[in-house]
Amino acid sequence: MDWYVVAIGCLLSGALIGFTGGVLGIGGGLLAIPLLGLFLNMDQQAAQGTALIMVLPAVLMTVRKYNQNAKINFRAAGAGAAGSIVFTWVGAQIALGIDPVLLRRIYAIFVLGIAVFYLYQSRRSSQPNKPQKPRRNVEDFHKGWFALIGMIAGLAGGVFGVGGSVLVVPILTTVFRLTQTGAQALALTMIVPGTFVALFAYAAHGQADWLVGIPMALGSIFFVSYGVRLAYSLPEPRLKLVFACMLLVIMVLLLIKA
Repeated sequence: MDWYVVAIGCLLSGALIGFTGGVLGIGGGLLAIPLLGLFLNMDQQAAQGTALIMVLPAVLMTVRKYNQNAKINFRAAGAGAAGSIVFTWVGAQIALGIDPVLLRRIYAIFVLGIAVFYLYQSRRSSQPNKPQKPRRNVEDFHKGWFALIGMIAGLAGGVFGVGGSVLVVPILTTVFRLTQTGAQALALTMIVPGTFVALFAYAAHGQADWLVGIPMALGSIFFVSYGVRLAYSLPEPRLKLVFACMLLVIMVLLLIKA
């Protein structure tokens, strides 16, 4: 396949993934990884490392757009980021030592679990007669809790390349009772330093294709803002349903490759 065909394909797919990441607050990496494996025949580790190249600028752009819509508590996010850094490195070392097919299957199970949770949440939230618990603010909690959440996000992000934010968003919406968009914004902000760490770890082991990742990154950053705008216009139950359906699509793509 000619290089310019690959470059154009990466730009276009990056644009779609960036838009999706803006809507769902996941940086697009969960979708990029199975696509890289399916269409470019990358091993799981290489797909995860390459996706991180695209994810990093997309996450930074998404955080900026979320913060413009509603101010992010950067003290809480900083506590989470501090907790994520070391655990991201540990998770990356674990992932780099696992058989690629086994890692892809574990990743598919991880994605399925999150999808089932969000299907349940969207159905529960849409029931009109069911009383909803009041939402809370980040300021109601000690920063130590967010440091613990950052550790969880870092470990998941290191093992799977991405996914730290998608794992902690359910914790922030159910246990801490933050809004969906507020949880997505805080979770993404927490994982920024860990994303740098994960990218360095994967690249140091030769598991990142920059010629594919960079055009995907360029394509993604131009459409992130449109995705964030749509996220704030959707009702929360519908946003959770979209999130769950997208994760199910990702799981199917992973299993096709596996």
